[in-house]
Amino acid sequence: MTPLLALILLPIAGSVVVALLRGNAPAAKWTALGFSLVELGIAAAAWLAYDPAGPRLQLSSSVPWIPAFDISVSFGVDGIALVMIAVITVLTPLVLGFSWGERLPAGRTHGGFFSLLLLEQALTIAVFAATDLFLFYVLFEIMLVPMYFLIGGYGGPERVRAAVKFFLYSFLGGLIMLASAIGAYAYSAQATGSGTFDWERLVPVLSQAPTEVQVWLFLGFFAAFAIKAPLVPFHTWLPDATQQAPIGVAVVVVGVLDKVGTFGFLRYSLPLTPEASTLLAPVVLVLAVAGVLYGSLQAFGQTDLKRFIAYVSIAHFGFIALGIFAFTTQAQAGSVTYMVNHSFATGMLVLVIGMVIARGGSTRIADYGGMARVTPLLAGMLLIAGLSTLSLPGTSSFISEILVLIGSFPTRPVFTVLATLGMVLAAAYVLRLYQRTMQGPVRGDALLGALPGPGALADPNAPAEPRSAIKDLGGREIAVLAPLVVLVLALGIYPKPVLDVVNPSVAATMSEVGATDPVTSQGGN
Repeated sequence: MTPLLALILLPIAGSVVVALLRGNAPAAKWTALGFSLVELGIAAAAWLAYDPAGPRLQLSSSVPWIPAFDISVSFGVDGIALVMIAVITVLTPLVLGFSWGERLPAGRTHGGFFSLLLLEQALTIAVFAATDLFLFYVLFEIMLVPMYFLIGGYGGPERVRAAVKFFLYSFLGGLIMLASAIGAYAYSAQATGSGTFDWERLVPVLSQAPTEVQVWLFLGFFAAFAIKAPLVPFHTWLPDATQQAPIGVAVVVVGVLDKVGTFGFLRYSLPLTPEASTLLAPVVLVLAVAGVLYGSLQAFGQTDLKRFIAYVSIAHFGFIALGIFAFTTQAQAGSVTYMVNHSFATGMLVLVIGMVIARGGSTRIADYGGMARVTPLLAGMLLIAGLSTLSLPGTSSFISEILVLIGSFPTRPVFTVLATLGMVLAAAYVLRLYQRTMQGPVRGDALLGALPGPGALADPNAPAEPRSAIKDLGGREIAVLAPLVVLVLALGIYPKPVLDVVNPSVAATMSEVGATDPVTSQGGN
C-alpha cells in the first residue's frame, strides 16, 4: 500500500471506530486524536518519499472501477496536491484539540462530531489526490455530505439554512462540472477512438481541441471551482456557513475545503483547456480583483467576528486567483504557497477568534473591548494571527502575496495595482478589529456580563470589572496554537521547503498552458 492510499483509508477507518465509540466521549476523543497524529506521520513519510525532480504524478495507485468507460479509482500527487494534503493533516489534529471541549447542541456527541471530521479529512485528501476526472467529480460531491452534517447538525441557530445553502451551491456547481467531464470523455472518444477520464491521457487530447470546445469545457469547470473557491459573485454561501459552523468546522471550510476550487483551476482548467483559460483570463481577473476589494471592504465593516473571517478569506482568494491567471511561474508559485499559508494564518485566526467567543459567549465585535488587560496571551496570539493575515514582512503570507504581485505585474499591471489596494485595506480591517476587541479599557457585555463589577456596588463611578470567568489561554489552547505560530513564522523566514516542492509542478502547468515568463524568474527562490 502506498503512503497516499494509507492517507485516504486511515481516516475512514478512524471515522468508523470513533463513531462506534460515540457513547464514550473520552475514548472517542483520544481515538480520533490518535488516528489524526498517525495520519500526520504518514503525511511526513509521503513528503519525504516525494521527489520534486521525479515524474509529474507520484505515489500513484490505480484500480479499475468501470472498465467500459475507462473509469478507475486512481490516485497520485504532484507538488501542488502534496502540499495541500500536508496542510490537511496538520490542521486536523489542531481542530480536534480545539474542539475537545466544544459545546455541542443537545443530543449531539463528540464521537459523532469527531467521526465526521475524520471522514471529511479522508474525502478531502482523496479529492486532491484523484487522477481520474470522473472519480474527482464523485469525490467533489461526496465530500459535501459530512460537511453538510457538521454544519447542519452541530452549528449555530441558523445552521440548517446555512448547511442547505452550502450544499446546494456546491452540488449545483458539481453538476455543471459533470457536464464538462462528460464532454471531455466524448471529445476524447471522438479524437482518439477510445474515450477516457484519465487525467494524464486527457491533457494532450483536450489541449489540442478547437477553441470553442475548450471554452464550453472551461465554463463547466469554472462554475464548480469559482463557487468552491469562492470568487465573487459566487461567494454568498461562505459567510453564512462560516457564521453558523462550529469553530473547528470553520477552520476546515476556510482552511481546506475552499482550496479545492483554486486547486481545480490549476489541475483541471489550465492543463485541459489552455486556450480557453488564456482567452477568458481577463474575466476571471476582474472577478479576482473584485473579490479582493469587495472582501476587504466587507471585512472592514463587519459587526460579527465569524463573518469577518469569511470576508477576509474572500479577499485572499482574489489574490490566489490573480496569481493563477497571470500565467507566470512566479505568480503561480505565489498562489500555491498562498493556498498553504492562508490555511495556516487564517486557520490560526479562526481558532483564536473561537477562543475569544468561547470566553465571551458572543460573536458580536461590539461585545468585546480591552481583552488584552484580562487575557494578554490570547491578545498576543490574535496579534500574531492578524499580522500574518495582513501579510506583515516576516510572516508566511507576505512571501506568498509579494510573489503573486511581483509575478503578476509584468503581464497584468492594471489588475495587480488594483489588487495592491487590498494590502492597505487588510492593514485597516485587521488593526481595527484588534483595537476594538483588545485595546482600551475593559468593556462590552461579553466581558462585563449582566451584573456590575464589585466596585460598582460601593461607587457608581468606579470602573467596571470583567467577569471572573474570563481566563487567559490554558495549556490545551497553547498546544493548539503553538504549531501554527511556528509555521507562520518559519515559512515567513524560510519558505524554500514548500517552494522546492511546488515549483516543478507549477513549471509543468505553465508548459501545459503554453505560457512563458516575460522576464527571467527564479520562481520565488
